[in-house]
Amino acid sequence: MFDDVASAAVRTALNGLAMRQRVSANNLANIETPGFTAGRLDFENQLRDAVANGSEVESSVEFAETRSNLAPRQDGNNVNIDEETLSSMDTGLRFKLMLRAKDDQYGLISTVLKGGR
Repeated sequence: MFDDVASAAVRTALNGLAMRQRVSANNLANIETPGFTAGRLDFENQLRDAVANGSEVESSVEFAETRSNLAPRQDGNNVNIDEETLSSMDTGLRFKLMLRAKDDQYGLISTVLKGGR
């Protein structure tokens, strides 16, 4: 029922954002671990390209965690608490936006099934 490009894009975005939140939580959990390199998860450009090219969105977007290139501290750890906090807040807001889009989609279907009432 929800096989259109918009639905696939929202599902993919929700999956990616959830993964990014886990990566950020792992970074924060390891903020005092010597030698730990922060992870990053960027998928928006792939998602944008898949939608623009009419590709199969869910199979076209890869969620590959990369390592941060921020300079490490003396203990070799490069987790920056300010950057992680901002990233976590941004990811949370984006996730809420995608949930709202999905909720609106279900609301439209409900309205149609009720005959516009």
